[in-house]
Formats: sequence, C-alpha cells, structure tokens
Amino acid sequence: MPKTIMVVDDSASLRQVVGIALKGAGYDVVEARDGLDALSKLTGQKINLVVCDVNMPNMDGITFVKEIKQLPNYKFTPVIMLTTESQEAKKKEGQAAGAKAWVVKPFKPEVLLGAVQKLVLP
Repeated sequence: MPKTIMVVDDSASLRQVVGIALKGAGYDVVEARDGLDALSKLTGQKINLVVCDVNMPNMDGITFVKEIKQLPNYKFTPVIMLTTESQEAKKKEGQAAGAKAWVVKPFKPEVLLGAVQKLVLP
C-alpha cells in the first residue's frame, strides 16, 4: 500500500514538481494551497508525511504545523518545511512548532526524497 504525502504550497508549479518527484518514488500525493486548505483536507485519512512551505497566504506553514500537532490523528505526522527561508531563527521556530526537517528552495528532488524516506512513518 503506497504511503500518502500531503504537499502544502501556494505555488501550483511547485506542488506539481514535488508531486512528480514523490509519485515517481511511489507515493500517493494530496495537494493543498495553504495551511487552511490543508487543514480542511485532513479528515482522518492516513497521511504519512507533510511537505509544507513557510510563506503562504491565509495560514503560513509554521502556524499550520502548530495546528496539525493539536490534531490527535496527525500529532505524530512528520513535517518537512520546504521553503526559501534559510535563517536560523526561522528554522528554530519551525522546529519548535514540530517540523522535523528543513529543505531550502531551490531544492534537488533527490535531497527532498532522501528526507522523505528518512521520516515517512510505517
């Protein structure tokens, strides 16, 4: 049974690039435009991992990570932040919220897939 990964980014082209890389590696992908859209799609189904941007309209990635950690079904779902942000302060804020990894854009698909494979839950 393939693992399901949610990709949360306000850029449709970035969601597409990440989706192609993940699908190519055998994962199912659920896409969301921002944190609010992502929360509305978390309806109890198994999500093995989330790849999330930091800077998005409506709800930014760090707020989204804090929100997902409050949901019993998703409290232990690992989150990879995929972002243009590279400052230590932002990384620490992301880690404090519960993000497990930080990948800076532009990224190499194999780097992202390596992080996904390390973190994806059984």
